[in-house]
Amino acid sequence: MSRTFLALLYYDGGDFVGWQRQAAGRTVQGEVEGVLERLCERRIVAHGAGRTDAGVHALGMGVSFSVPASWTSERLLRALNGLLPRDCWVERVVETVPGFHARKSATGRRYRYDIGTDHGAASPFRRRYEWALHRPLELGLLEEAAAQIRGEHDFRAFAVRSEPKPHYRCTVRTARWEARPEGAGVRLTIAADRFLHHMVRFLVGTMVDISLGRRPVEEMRALLASTDNQDTSPPAPPQGLFFEAADYPAELFVSPGNSTEEPVSGKDRPK
Repeated sequence: MSRTFLALLYYDGGDFVGWQRQAAGRTVQGEVEGVLERLCERRIVAHGAGRTDAGVHALGMGVSFSVPASWTSERLLRALNGLLPRDCWVERVVETVPGFHARKSATGRRYRYDIGTDHGAASPFRRRYEWALHRPLELGLLEEAAAQIRGEHDFRAFAVRSEPKPHYRCTVRTARWEARPEGAGVRLTIAADRFLHHMVRFLVGTMVDISLGRRPVEEMRALLASTDNQDTSPPAPPQGLFFEAADYPAELFVSPGNSTEEPVSGKDRPK
């Protein structure tokens, strides 16, 4: 007998080669599965709500796994936080129905991207967690560009060219730029039913070029109609990107109080 759980995981992605287990390099999935194997004395597979790349962070990554039925949410929370490395932390653990999968069961995801435009962006306490651009950006142009991507579109121009996919359509539910506190720069919040590989970083890189006057805002619509990424701006660097939340239907949780119809996310977020 086993029980399935969802853990909400924070991690600093700076020293990881990404979420997904790889032949070489330190991964978040590898660290989580290593701890679960110690706890259960057998191989346990952990599934993440997203597959973040090297340098990308998380403030509420959903991670699902099945363990022996003797485990409870409370025991797992204590055990995971007692054994995970210092750059990982679990906010909470909730029980789900059998067959729950953190990625396949998600109905949406939310990311944010931080850009530092002020002198202080060069601080060693900030540049690991934002794009230290050191240049002012026109917030109005960023917002105008973001407005073009809201709704359902084909985003193949904003994705890494790789193996063919059944389709490249995504529905962007939220895409908004705002000023960060104390003049530290700007932040993009973006939510969609699904994201393609590097999609947020390509979007940010292109919108920043528009804000800097390197390309007209009208090109966003042209890129959405494109069949490749040849004319898209280079992707923004990974360190400014944070996975913030995933959405899951209430009926997938054992306790009604664990409903996550609203996005699941961490409480303490860097400003």
